[in-house]
This record gives sequence, structure tokens and C-alpha cells, in this order.
Amino acid sequence: MRLFSKKKKEIEEKPAQATPEQTVSKSVSEGLAKTKESVFKKLSRAVAGKSKVDDEVLDNLEEVLITSDVGVDTTLKIIERIEQRVSRDKYLGTAELNRILREEIAALLNEQPEAAGKDFSLEGLPRPYVIMVVGVNGVGKTTTIAKLAHRFKKNGYQVLLGAADTFRAAAIDQLQVWADRVGVPLVKQQMGSDPASVVFDTLTAAKARGSDVAIIDTAGRLHNKVNLMNELGKIKRVMQKVIPEAPHEILLVLDGSTGQNAFEQARQFTEVTQVNAIAVTKLDGTAKGGVVIGVSDKFGIPVKYIGIGEGLDDLRPFDREEFVNSLFPDEL
Repeated sequence: MRLFSKKKKEIEEKPAQATPEQTVSKSVSEGLAKTKESVFKKLSRAVAGKSKVDDEVLDNLEEVLITSDVGVDTTLKIIERIEQRVSRDKYLGTAELNRILREEIAALLNEQPEAAGKDFSLEGLPRPYVIMVVGVNGVGKTTTIAKLAHRFKKNGYQVLLGAADTFRAAAIDQLQVWADRVGVPLVKQQMGSDPASVVFDTLTAAKARGSDVAIIDTAGRLHNKVNLMNELGKIKRVMQKVIPEAPHEILLVLDGSTGQNAFEQARQFTEVTQVNAIAVTKLDGTAKGGVVIGVSDKFGIPVKYIGIGEGLDDLRPFDREEFVNSLFPDEL
């Protein structure tokens, strides 16, 4: 096992805020600009003065990946793959390193399963398609729901939202603001109501109205894992009374700017519920975009969406090849 990060990384905690809709959306490359610039500088230093990939370059590369929040386990996998290529090819110049790094990371990501309903398409999926959204407060969960609703509506689908985070009045109010902005209906009750009751009303309404997709917000509390597990379990049981196979998707929202903290959130939520898709938000404001690679690899759950801006169109389906090509520079 090679080098590990020598110092603790500072975790950024930023509250989610409702922001004005933007009319011009970003490209993935623009959204990942800060991460790309950071990785480029680190890679350039890693190979400075070197003509071939040797042990020192691999040690430096390991540090680059770990400090880019790819994660230790995934970093070691990538380094091992590159070591195998160096051994096989005998002589590998540093000019080729970036291309090989891109290829190996893309291959690693391609080993993960594909998420259902990519590109905001519900073709071939059950209706109403029920998405239960989970994640801690402050990761951008509510705005992600709004962006999902916007993109599904844009594709011609009938969308219904359910405000099942009844522990915070602000959560209900914020979701109502976004529902009004996007132009989709919201099922809600008073603060303190039973979340499962809101979910029952939402799915009953979705069936009655012929909605194509129902998106359910849930409370983002991790201070008591047993209570969270019980609550999410109860919500799922109530869903299945209305739609037996629901929820079809449990989408975990992670804040990309928190780096390694996102791994811990993913670990805790995957322990208490069957997450089958991940959205990583706020990648435009951070140099920690490597977390997308590590989370996908470590938990074996497909990253379905990435958030690269504040506009309603800035939630994008996660395209593995596009992500890797946007993240790593064309040349060192």
C-alpha cells in the first residue's frame, strides 16, 4: 500500500439555498472546471522532471488522487491497474500517463451498473414511477427534487411532488416555492404530520391523476440511525399499500463539495435503506469532483445525476465517459 494523505482535509458544509432559475445551462466541462484545474496542477507536479512512469511517479499519482477525494480504496485500485500496464508495456512515458489514467478510471466506472431511466426518460418503466429522495439536510436535496421535476416535465411527463419532510416547516415551504416555480403540484400537510401519511396521500393522488412520476422528499436526519431506519421503513411499507413495487428508485443526494464526508453519508444511508441511485450536487463550486469516482466504485451504486450549477437545467444525467473526459486535461 502506497502513500496516504498526510493531513486531514477540511470539510466544507454549505447550506442549500433556493436560487433563481438560470436561462443558460453550463456544460459538464464548465461545471467541473475547478476540479479539472486542481487535478491538472497536481498531475503536472507529479510528473515534473520525469520521462517515464516509475515508482516515484506512481506514489505522486496516488497522492494526487487521494487529495482529489477519489478515496483510498478506489485510488489503490487505479494505481494497481496502472502498475499492471507499466509492467506489461515495460516502458511507459509520462506523456501517456494522462490518457491511461482516463482509460482506467472510465473502465472502473463502467464496471458499475447502469441506473434505470437515464436522460429523464421513463420509457419502459412503471407508472407512476416513484422516486424516494434521501440525504442529510443541506446537501441540495430540495433543489435536486425541483430540477428533477423540471426535467421530467420538460420531457412531457406529468409530475407530482410529495413533501414528506414534515419535521421542518422550512423544508415544506421551500419545496412549495420550487413546485410553484417549476409548475408542478405538491402534496403536503402541516409541519409535524406523519411523513407516511403524506406519502400515502401523494401516491394515491398520483394514481388518481394519472401522474407519470411521483417524487417524495424525506427528512434528512442522521443523528439517530435507528429512528431514520424505522421512519424510512414505515414510509416504504405505506408506499407499497398503494403501489406494491414502490419505491422504484431510492435516490441518495450527496454534496460533492464535502469531499470525504460524502462517503460517510453514503455509508450511513446505504446501511439503513436500499439506495439504488446517487446524485452528486454542487460540483461546480468545488475542486472535490473526484468524489464521484470514489462513491460510485466503493458502494457499487450508479451515480445517476450530477449537479453542475444553480439553473434548473444544471442537473445532468451522469455520462461516465463525458465526466472523465471533462475532469482530466487533454495533456499534462
